[in-house]
Amino acid sequence: MELEWTGERIIPKSMKPTNGMLLEHVARYYFAAPYVRGRVLDIACGVGYGSHMTAKERKREVTEIVAVDNDAETLLYAEREYHHQKIVYVQGDALDPALPERLGTFDTILSFETIEHVEDDRLFLGQLLRMLRPGGALVLSSPFGRGRGEPTSEPFHTHQLTSEQFRELFEGLPGVEFYYQRGPTFEREPREGVRYFLGVAVYRMPK
Repeated sequence: MELEWTGERIIPKSMKPTNGMLLEHVARYYFAAPYVRGRVLDIACGVGYGSHMTAKERKREVTEIVAVDNDAETLLYAEREYHHQKIVYVQGDALDPALPERLGTFDTILSFETIEHVEDDRLFLGQLLRMLRPGGALVLSSPFGRGRGEPTSEPFHTHQLTSEQFRELFEGLPGVEFYYQRGPTFEREPREGVRYFLGVAVYRMPK
């Protein structure tokens, strides 16, 4: 079975190593690596290359990675191409209210390029927080766009939050750090006159 890159789901083995979108996706997993430890959830893992990267990069810190996606065919590909003894691939819906009970809790949760695909971004964040252990870290990215409920040019996206809405999503959570991605690089503070297409939030659950 072979999967073809559609412009949305990243499949490294069918893309050039210099593909800009691939480099940006890989950069997000490297950015998150220092936060990764213990039992890890990679929600909407796609073909599993990022989970596999994380398992190898943080082999001493990781005990298990639960890599979840809603597409069965994609997970079969992941099992074949990105098998690792510490990774368990699971089919599931990010908004399924039974998912937290089914999966349990985690020390680290990674959510890259997922929130723009769901109807209710607040519910989605709530799902993740239910699964985050005290002292655990959540690393979540979102592309920026016209805003919640507004149309997007991306056919697979429900909507894309504005940068302000993205920050507001985490209101009430102490100590959230925000970063802005431009290509494969990340900046702590946005520079005046520079347009950023994606943001990353890092939240550490109080112990």
